[in-house]
Amino acid sequence: MIRRDGRRMFVGGPVTLANVASVLEEGRRHLHEGVRAVDLSEVTNMDSSLLAALLTWLRDARSREHELTFANLPEALQTISRLYGVDGLLPAGQTPGQTSAKTSASSRH
Repeated sequence: MIRRDGRRMFVGGPVTLANVASVLEEGRRHLHEGVRAVDLSEVTNMDSSLLAALLTWLRDARSREHELTFANLPEALQTISRLYGVDGLLPAGQTPGQTSAKTSASSRH
């Protein structure tokens, strides 16, 4: 589900209500070990639980005053975040091949 390359983790495969708890905990472990970038280019299927996981990781990073970068947000995730009115909390418009957008822990409270 998650593989790591240095300070970047790649979330892959499906992220749905059926497995989000394990994805969330695995991601938290990597974030606590120094990961500062989350790449979603390998997500194959998702529902709103992925958005909940990203917001939780972002909250955790901010509470530690760390930056967290999100890259390659799936179009479906961007749509859900707009519908829920939280698109301003996550970088939007990332597609495979683009550079990542940065969300700083100190930029929003």
